[in-house]
Amino acid sequence: MEAVLETVQAHALDAIVAIGGEDTLGVAFRLYEEYGLKVVGVPKTIDNDLSGTDYTFGFDTAVHVATEAVDRLHSTAESHNRVMVVEVMGRHTGWIAVMAGIAGGADAILIPEFPMTVEEVCALVQQRADRGKRFSIVVVSEGTPLMTGSGIEQTVVSSDEVDAFGHVRLGGVGTVLAGKIERVTGIEARVTILGYIQRGGTPTARDRVLATRYGVQAAEMVKAGEWGMMAALHGDSVVSVPLSEALAELKTVPRELYEIAQTFFG
Repeated sequence: MEAVLETVQAHALDAIVAIGGEDTLGVAFRLYEEYGLKVVGVPKTIDNDLSGTDYTFGFDTAVHVATEAVDRLHSTAESHNRVMVVEVMGRHTGWIAVMAGIAGGADAILIPEFPMTVEEVCALVQQRADRGKRFSIVVVSEGTPLMTGSGIEQTVVSSDEVDAFGHVRLGGVGTVLAGKIERVTGIEARVTILGYIQRGGTPTARDRVLATRYGVQAAEMVKAGEWGMMAALHGDSVVSVPLSEALAELKTVPRELYEIAQTFFG
């Protein structure tokens, strides 16, 4: 925050439009609350985990990329009689996993909000094999803890190091899960970790339009002096909401949406 304040003073900036997720906007809110900096926010994160808005921009593109990957893996899974485990981003929420899983027709989806046990996943894979379908697509969100029926829980991290905001580096849960599925079911399992592929490339039309609308709203907020506020999507309207509301808690996948996905498991 000290670096930001120095830059603001050095360039005599009138205001800051902070574009990002919970960490970026969290810093922006502190600058507003503690230092009186003139700040407005724009919700940009592929994780879609900001409260106060229906959707963040970047999310739709990430889901599109993940869905395409699931679609492409179907043919290989079926032709080689394999279980394909697809690991997607999302940190501590499962928005990308559940949406891409539903869109791509996944046979099981694991997310942090409603973790399945390894035994449950293996049972779904085995049920399909017993029906003559010796292939399955399993989508798992990177922050999903691996649970066992005995109550053992494991959160897989790619490194003990933390990022600039103190978060552990998630990644690798798909690899661990694929190994467990193969050992239990005897069906060959492979993992695809999409990683940063989800964060780049050509944005979807929906994301382009949403980002443009947010940008226009942010400019209007600056003009009106609506400091400490964030542009947000409510229904089909772009409105202003307090940053405090957007940062109050993580927006997690609701049970009713996950239950829709569960309808097609196995």
